[in-house]
Amino acid sequence: MTIATPDSFPHISHHGAVQGVTGSCHELHLDEKMSVLIDCGIFQGTDKSPHGKADAWNLELDFPISSVKALIITHCHIDHAGRIPWLLAAGFNGTIFCSHPTAKLLPLMLEDAAKIGISRDKKVIKKLVDKIKSMLQPLDYNEWTEINDRLQIRLQRAGHILGSAYVECEIEKNSDKRIVFSGDLGAPHAPLLPAPQSPEKCHTLVIESTYGHKLHDERKNRKQRLSNIIQRCFEDQGAVLIPAFSLGRTQELMYEFEQLIYDNESEWAGIEVIIDSPLASRFTQIYRELKPFWDDEAQSVINEGRYPLTFKQLHTVESHEDHKSTIKFLQKTARPTIIIAASGMCNGGRITGYLKALLGDKRTDIIFSGYQAKNSIGRHIFKYGPKNGWVEIDGERYDINAKIHQIGGYSAHADQKNLIDFASQIDSGPEVVRVIHGDENAKAALQDKLSESLPKAKIVIPTN
Repeated sequence: MTIATPDSFPHISHHGAVQGVTGSCHELHLDEKMSVLIDCGIFQGTDKSPHGKADAWNLELDFPISSVKALIITHCHIDHAGRIPWLLAAGFNGTIFCSHPTAKLLPLMLEDAAKIGISRDKKVIKKLVDKIKSMLQPLDYNEWTEINDRLQIRLQRAGHILGSAYVECEIEKNSDKRIVFSGDLGAPHAPLLPAPQSPEKCHTLVIESTYGHKLHDERKNRKQRLSNIIQRCFEDQGAVLIPAFSLGRTQELMYEFEQLIYDNESEWAGIEVIIDSPLASRFTQIYRELKPFWDDEAQSVINEGRYPLTFKQLHTVESHEDHKSTIKFLQKTARPTIIIAASGMCNGGRITGYLKALLGDKRTDIIFSGYQAKNSIGRHIFKYGPKNGWVEIDGERYDINAKIHQIGGYSAHADQKNLIDFASQIDSGPEVVRVIHGDENAKAALQDKLSESLPKAKIVIPTN
């Protein structure tokens, strides 16, 4: 079976995440009149559609959807699901398939995104979210579901965020035509989540490459580095700022801080952990409700009578007035405090208020625990901060005297070794690997390594 060109079926076309890491949207064409989409995410930064008409400022779909019968969502980060309202506006009225946790998290994510990108009218947003809820069909992991007479799919845990999945697509039952879309794969030993396991067979693998060129710290090492930074926070009586997305990274960091505080209870009794994100607080509540989906380690912590997402040093900031008061307090008071706030790439959200106030303070530490896209404020701080440079936020220049740290092991994405292991541990296949969702150097590096690990497979970097 060949899955390479639009001259034969099935074939795959990519409408995003081929010129960067955002805008994930992939179309599996079953025949001339029938296809399904895997993800429909927004573009961020300078990423754009391979068709050249859609980007972060223009999210209207620039490809026909007349053949699209269903949408499969791997997880509810906005770069994989945030473009759903525009898909509906283009006329899509099919079923949206996803995991059970994603079905609970996705409406909240889209409600928040709609307030920023579509309308502030509560009635308009409610109507949109209610429509999307009516289209959702939650699926159990590891169970085949028939989409139509040509296609059945199976979701498997991806270990990226709660509810994340990779998608096995089988065209014509009991055939060899199995295609796997990785979505975003998580790193093994991530807090709260089971590690992803490779599928048993696969003809064509569509795999992300966010960190296709890098190796993460081991969990033991990253916890020690995090602990060392917090210890410095006590010594300097300064603040630790952690930009983090409201869903996934924030909850994992909360889990790790509970463990570190538990292990250092006598020394760290006076520290505060502040979550300044109303959206993160709502997501965290859903995370608590979804405890059955946590991994064995997290279950054992619960059985000890501990509460990894609710501990006494943890405080949440809800209102904007409280947000401003917290910033003023930290500016005036020398007190060891950890602040986790969105957005993860510092391009907006409440983290910008803390950056404006505290970037110039040499007692401040900033921890980047995830990917920083090109031209994002986070990337600029990471690049120029160690040189005592400056960054522009909301049109104003801010000097960077804070210390800048990167702890890659807390990325929710698999690293190069994890990605190679996932592909090479498939029992049967793959014959074709399509490397997407990465910067050019990351895709090229992963392509080279996969060519070594899978010498019989065709490793390609698609452009559309």
